[in-house]
Amino acid sequence: MTDELTDGYRRFRQNRWPAERAEYEALAANGQKPHTLVVACSDSRADPALIFDTAPGELFVVRNVANLVPPYEPDGKLHGVSAALEFGVNVLQVKRIVVMGHAFCGGVNAMLKGSPSNCQDFVAPWVEQAAPTVRRVVEDFPADQVERVAEETVVRLSIDNLRTFPWIAAREAAGDLVLSGLHFGIADGILSKLTSAKRFERLG
Repeated sequence: MTDELTDGYRRFRQNRWPAERAEYEALAANGQKPHTLVVACSDSRADPALIFDTAPGELFVVRNVANLVPPYEPDGKLHGVSAALEFGVNVLQVKRIVVMGHAFCGGVNAMLKGSPSNCQDFVAPWVEQAAPTVRRVVEDFPADQVERVAEETVVRLSIDNLRTFPWIAAREAAGDLVLSGLHFGIADGILSKLTSAKRFERLG
């Protein structure tokens, strides 16, 4: 373990654990009951728990390159995102699924310009699932808008793919589950929400 992680753990034990010990003990005894499942990017600069200022047990977070949700494919192969969705929706009974994209996303950049040469085994095929849609959408936008438009397009695509899961679609139709799209600006800290008109508008 690196010194940075060890030092962070010690700060946690000294500064946070005493105040939050009872909360952790309750979570251990009673289990988790998160209200929201968040699909977010693995990017170290866009941490949902920090952005939403949440306590332990509130969010069930699924992170991957470019916050992608693949379509529903119960083919017996390995599907990490789909497995997390199934558990969060069918077992934990979350009330909301949020897909959160962010600025300066390396995964979205790979969709536009190709993956790095040393990331061809897994990253390249992973981002390629969204690349055709992203490239098609950005064709009509000026160069200075392409990156943001591409990031927002991935959020929309992931939400569309969420609705291919029958148990997500059924719960949404029944009013028991809400699907939301967000975009986080790393440089300015601004969160934008996808509206019913399919546009992103600044929150707050």
